[in-house]
Amino acid sequence: MRNGDDLEGFDGEASSASMISAASSPYQPTTEPVSQRRGLGGLRCDLDYLRGTLGRLKLAEVLLALTAFICIETIMECSPCEGLYFFEFVSCSALVVTGALLLLFSLNLHTRIPQINWNLTDLVNTGLSTFFFFIASVVLAALNHKTGAEIAAVVFGFLAMAVYAVNTFLAIKKWQMSSRQQSSRQTSDYIRARTESREVVHRPEIQRLDA
Repeated sequence: MRNGDDLEGFDGEASSASMISAASSPYQPTTEPVSQRRGLGGLRCDLDYLRGTLGRLKLAEVLLALTAFICIETIMECSPCEGLYFFEFVSCSALVVTGALLLLFSLNLHTRIPQINWNLTDLVNTGLSTFFFFIASVVLAALNHKTGAEIAAVVFGFLAMAVYAVNTFLAIKKWQMSSRQQSSRQTSDYIRARTESREVVHRPEIQRLDA
């Protein structure tokens, strides 16, 4: 029979061996917190954004672009058809891009891709949509045949242009504000770095300690 000292020694050797095998094993347990892992889990609808001015404008743009697209799709005959095709392309493109941005902003998915300047992206989209809806509506109004579907498409096209114009104005203000905040943040970081470097120069004992 083994006495107590033998058992303690055996346990110590076993624990040492298990520690060594665990250290040499390529399969180490992860220490990453579960809350920091990125993924599609935990998506939440941002009701504050949808209730705000920009969210309501995005919803109105999607609905108006969709209505204009439906109106233009109900036209069975056209001659010439260039104005109709151009209006169809503009309304469909605006619907897809604005709908995607609305989905990203309402679910806060844009915060997971910080490499993209989303304020500038929204500004470009609203500005281009305003311009192309204006051109497409004017061309369709000049080439239409006074049918109900064409008149409705022109009306909704101009309404969509107006809503996009308001959104463009607000997007410009938001982009300018974010640019100023980023510029002031970079300036403060630069001043802080310069101050710390001057303190190191005027205190040579810090350099000797570092050396």
